[in-house]
Amino acid sequence: MLQRQMYRMPKAGSIRNLELVTEMLIQPQANEVCVKVKAVGLNFADIFAMQGLYSATPKGSFIPGLEFSGEIIAVGENVHTWKTGDKVMGVTRFGGYVSHLNINERYVVPLPENWSFEEGAGFLVQGLTAYYALKELGNLHKDMTVLIHSAAGGVGILANRICKKFGAYTIGTVGREDKVKFLQEEEAYDKVIVRDKDFPEKLKTALGNRPLQLILECIGGKVLAEGWKLLAPTGRMVVYGNASFTSHGSRPNYFKLIWKYLNRPKIDPLRLPTENKSLLGFNLIYLYEETDRMLRFLLELQALALKSPHIGHVFPFEEMQPAIRLFQQGKTVGKVVVKLSE
Repeated sequence: MLQRQMYRMPKAGSIRNLELVTEMLIQPQANEVCVKVKAVGLNFADIFAMQGLYSATPKGSFIPGLEFSGEIIAVGENVHTWKTGDKVMGVTRFGGYVSHLNINERYVVPLPENWSFEEGAGFLVQGLTAYYALKELGNLHKDMTVLIHSAAGGVGILANRICKKFGAYTIGTVGREDKVKFLQEEEAYDKVIVRDKDFPEKLKTALGNRPLQLILECIGGKVLAEGWKLLAPTGRMVVYGNASFTSHGSRPNYFKLIWKYLNRPKIDPLRLPTENKSLLGFNLIYLYEETDRMLRFLLELQALALKSPHIGHVFPFEEMQPAIRLFQQGKTVGKVVVKLSE
């Protein structure tokens, strides 16, 4: 038995109820490894889960967190791929906000030799999200024009890097002017625009004579509607999030959410053949259950040899709540990571 620290929610509802507690961890099962966690990546799915807005949220008490990096300290009797001391990064269906965890050996992969634990904790969820959306669903190919929302976030940055590997033309959008320069100088977007009241006109200008062929949509609301209008025939919109429904407080504002829900864009499937457009959506939790497919996508992603994720903010494990609050506010650039002490 091993004593570990973790952040546990008694039940979904208010992030303020997230508590740092100590519990015992049993020895890893036959096909599991025990990882001493060094860093944890934050994701919007964590926020939605803690607020009870995520359909995959466990019932009752649960530990948030979908990705981590660390060092293996014990292996199950049937594990021969890994040994103690191996540095790994991994994904888990919740349970990542911990100092130690047992996990099936198939859900960890080697930490690249020149990557930090913080970089390892910021790659798998964002990388798989971006790759699956672009390549598997979006049919990404050379010279395609791709619109990437939340361009300065973890998914957005990796999505742009993947697009550049395939020779695509990228337009990134951000919610704040202070993120534009970073993306233009550090991430090689072809165009970067701010999502404000003039967003539709800015997007038309950025497109010029180019057809908009693929949209990575994670905002929702008016932004989704405007993107859909400008999507070219045979174009695809891939929806993987709804940031406009995110609350900046500890619990959801249900009146505001209901209003947004009732006024959400409504795309008529009967008109899709006439418009010759495609609307697709996915949830990365689904891939977690499809282990073989997830590992295949991961191998393809790793073969692109992307540079390590941009880690914009690092908090100590004891400051999980401040890390979450900053992440909620949309002021971050790159990945937000929580680091555990040695």
